Amino acid sequence: MRGDRSASARRGGGFLSNVLALGYRETTVMRHDRALLAIIAFQPLMLLLLSGLVLRNEPQDVPWLLFDRDPSAASRALVADVRATGYFLPPRRIASYEEGRALLERGAALAMLVIPEDFARDALRGSPEVQVIVDGADPLPAAQVAGILRAVATSFEPGVRALPEGALAPAISSPGPLELRRRFWFNPTLADPPFFLAALAGILLTNLCLSLSSLGLVAERESGTFEQTLSLPTRPIEMVLGKLLPAVGLSYVVTAIMVVGAGLLFGVWPAGSWVALAVLTLPFVLATLSFGVFVSSVARTSAQAVFITVFFINPSMVLSGVMLSYQLMPERVRWVGGFLPLRWYQIGLRSVISRGGGLAEIALPALMLSLIFAVLIALVRWRLRPRLG
Repeated sequence: MRGDRSASARRGGGFLSNVLALGYRETTVMRHDRALLAIIAFQPLMLLLLSGLVLRNEPQDVPWLLFDRDPSAASRALVADVRATGYFLPPRRIASYEEGRALLERGAALAMLVIPEDFARDALRGSPEVQVIVDGADPLPAAQVAGILRAVATSFEPGVRALPEGALAPAISSPGPLELRRRFWFNPTLADPPFFLAALAGILLTNLCLSLSSLGLVAERESGTFEQTLSLPTRPIEMVLGKLLPAVGLSYVVTAIMVVGAGLLFGVWPAGSWVALAVLTLPFVLATLSFGVFVSSVARTSAQAVFITVFFINPSMVLSGVMLSYQLMPERVRWVGGFLPLRWYQIGLRSVISRGGGLAEIALPALMLSLIFAVLIALVRWRLRPRLG
């Protein structure tokens, strides 16, 4: 009995000492991996900065359109009051409803203010009205922008602001209120599911493509098979593209499942061209896969590749606009998000799925994604050239 107890004690002590020894060894390895430690330390700092400086629940630097059919002192005063709120950029003037709809479909603006003919005359008579057309594909900023414009209309004094410069207002003035007629295009009820479902394919493809490509080269180096790949009679670009082809096919399958699933389960079908959706998906998938391959060519270990990938995914979800509209971000932050493939893909997705766009509406996102892909594939080729020489 005593022998059994002593043997059990030795086994228990041996188990604990083995665990501690292995933990010490892993800690030593991690301590010498300075790149991994830097990534781990910088990630919470990055999330703190994003949460404190970027995430907002109020619009900032909102792009908007102005269709002014009565260029008068009253209309200029109304535009000045809108700008005075501090939420809006200088308006982009347009000449027709068709031009405004095309810009809204491309996501180039969030709202369109239409000032009708004889606005100044109606203001003096006490019955002025204007129309506001808001892009409802993104419900939160649409509702907020509409509310801000309604507040401007409520405080606007059309009878007084319509007087010519230098004219005195009457001693007793009861100007009629400015009536604001609101319309929400692309999502009249401002329902939330279409907003999230439209960009869900982009979220899933980002995770899938980075998971498939970020561990490829570094895993071959760790397993010792990278030298066999080097011995093949292929150039760097051929090797990389060959590795990406199966992932491209798989990405199209996943995209089809997401789009058809959203339609069957929730009734959210693409309102625009399916061909445009397929064309847009290709450069996005290639750009995201290329970034994963670039990470794999830079990372020395699989752990580094995983942390760099996660480090990239987190700001992508925040800055791209898939979960929080990028219209709620400062303008400079929007420019930073423009370097992320997911930003342009979600713009194209919402143009096709929510706004009914076609090939013309996805031209700019597809071009930007192709440019990102070209830059990344050039960086991958540069990284691999010394190793294949």
